[in-house]
Amino acid sequence: MPAPDPEPAVPPTILSYVYDLPNLCSLAGLGCTVAAIYACLIGMYEAAMIGMVWAVAFDWADGLIARRMPGRTGSDRSFGAQLDVSIDIVSYGVTPAVLLLSYGGFDVVFLPGAFLMLAAAAIRLSYFSTFGLSENAQYTGLALDNNSLVLVLAFAFEGMLGAQTFPIVLYAICLALAALNVSQIQTPKLSGNPNNVRLLALYTCVMTALYSWKLS
Repeated sequence: MPAPDPEPAVPPTILSYVYDLPNLCSLAGLGCTVAAIYACLIGMYEAAMIGMVWAVAFDWADGLIARRMPGRTGSDRSFGAQLDVSIDIVSYGVTPAVLLLSYGGFDVVFLPGAFLMLAAAAIRLSYFSTFGLSENAQYTGLALDNNSLVLVLAFAFEGMLGAQTFPIVLYAICLALAALNVSQIQTPKLSGNPNNVRLLALYTCVMTALYSWKLS
């Protein structure tokens, strides 16, 4: 059995973890998320979709980089995991909630949906932090990154459905995602498969091109 990673006698400074490449990647994803929230608030939903899909791309990338970096200590891994969880609640809970509220014109009827979306994200992350993957290395409940991927795809059909219908469709999608997040369904860990990473890279590029074209 290998010896555990040696830990420093004096804890490192808080900001020293910023220089860890996987954490920089996580923070880049947070930057995309902040940009997406800002775009939602000012009604630039195409820009919000670009920020949301890139937040997922950076989220997947940080894990890939971390697994390939030698010499990371236990505290490095633990800090990175906590940072991921903290960012995930913003990226996949707060952002969809703000998106729903903003697209609904901040009408009070959209408030319960926004709460349920955020509450489901918090419960889902707390459950995962407690129990991790299932015995067959799958997630219990729909992983939260799927929320953004589905919403980004759904917004591609916004123009076809119209301003009267799409808010209702968006509300229904958000409620369905929240229900799936806290369900007992078993879903695979998509980010660990190289083929899925390639698909996400393609999806990110296609959606970025589509929404950039809509913005122009």
